[in-house]
Amino acid sequence: MSFLENIAVLILTYNEASNIGRTLEALRQLPEIVVLDSYSSDETAQIVSQYSNTRLVRRAFDSHANQWNHGLTACDIGREWVLALDADYVLTASLIEEIAALAPPETVSGYRISFNYCVLGKRLSASLYPPVVALFRRQRSHYEQSGHTQRLILNGFSDSLSQRIDHDDRKPLSRWIVSQQRYAELEVEHLFACQRSELRRTDRIRLMGWPAPILVFFHTLVAKRCIVSGLPGWYYVLQRTLAEILIALEIAERRLRSKA
Repeated sequence: MSFLENIAVLILTYNEASNIGRTLEALRQLPEIVVLDSYSSDETAQIVSQYSNTRLVRRAFDSHANQWNHGLTACDIGREWVLALDADYVLTASLIEEIAALAPPETVSGYRISFNYCVLGKRLSASLYPPVVALFRRQRSHYEQSGHTQRLILNGFSDSLSQRIDHDDRKPLSRWIVSQQRYAELEVEHLFACQRSELRRTDRIRLMGWPAPILVFFHTLVAKRCIVSGLPGWYYVLQRTLAEILIALEIAERRLRSKA
């Protein structure tokens, strides 16, 4: 039996009409897909309804961690394994083949998967996007909020898969900018709430205010070699630099207001 029969896919959505169709199309071999939607106002629900292996559940969004935990515990998922995907994660055929052939030992609780970062379908040479544990045993996992996003807490050992997910977000730039401004607020709240000793080195650099945007610009352009990816690479460099600028501005504003 294919290991795919043991997996339920869980996807969170909010106004993901520009992405969800491509993601679901790549998952036709999976027997069960649950789309947990935050009351989208676009065509997300209509697109989801076209896939017979997919069901839509709705819940008002409060935090990423709460939304994912609701999906794991309150959406009638009975399969042992969950493949947790964002709506812009497109599984390649080679990754699905690798997952189908798995025979996990009892000691393995999850699998870490890396990404090909794409800009409008064009893969970049590299990105800052880290691998994540996206495939895991449902009853050994839960999420906690960390800054603007969630962190999976896995009870047990995780292994890595060799094939990658295509991260290919095709929502308009205006939507991305609005999201990044909110993410910057949440990220800075997290940075200011933590003890400095608890922060990663990158976050300690962020708290300095000014170096992070400059370092990210040159790191993505040169060290990650986005310079060789042409216009898509340049687009990504500008995106990541702007994201860091928004965080730096949020830090500067909070410090200025505290002295006013």
